Amino acid sequence: MTHSVTAIFDTYEAASRAVERVRREGIQDRDISVMSNDTTADRSRYGDYAHESEGASGAATGAGMGAIAGGAAGLLAGAGLLAIPGLGPVVAAGWLAATLVGAGAGTAAGGLVGALVGAGLPEDEAHGYAEGLRRGGTVVTVRVEDRDAANVRRALNEGSYDVAARSQAWRNEGWEGRTSF
Repeated sequence: MTHSVTAIFDTYEAASRAVERVRREGIQDRDISVMSNDTTADRSRYGDYAHESEGASGAATGAGMGAIAGGAAGLLAGAGLLAIPGLGPVVAAGWLAATLVGAGAGTAAGGLVGALVGAGLPEDEAHGYAEGLRRGGTVVTVRVEDRDAANVRRALNEGSYDVAARSQAWRNEGWEGRTSF
């Protein structure tokens, strides 16, 4: 059976290192997704893929999935930018990003949270990942067979943060537990 393992990192570089560890576990790029709003990452290599819709909802329509190589550790071979209102451009690559593009980047946060829920996360946890992304983090989601889940989880845990603990800290600062973008 296939399910998803998700982790969040403070930096794109930390996520990139985790992706390299996941690859060493034999996981193919087609099963790895990355979304980053790390403002410290050099995005010049991604080109200008972001397009924002003028539709009634103002939601992003997504981006072409341009082919790139590079990244801190040669991250993924297909990436683009999704323009999400209230969040801005998000570097996105992989199957989860393709889901957002296919859904028209889905009406702002609902599309991002919905995609994470569709990947198997509980809704409250998905909101935590979306908020972490909004705050400059990088989310990695990997589709795995049950037999590979523990190894992938270990590979992703190194360098990631506990989204539940961070979400609680954000709640203590006044975040209501739901994305508002």
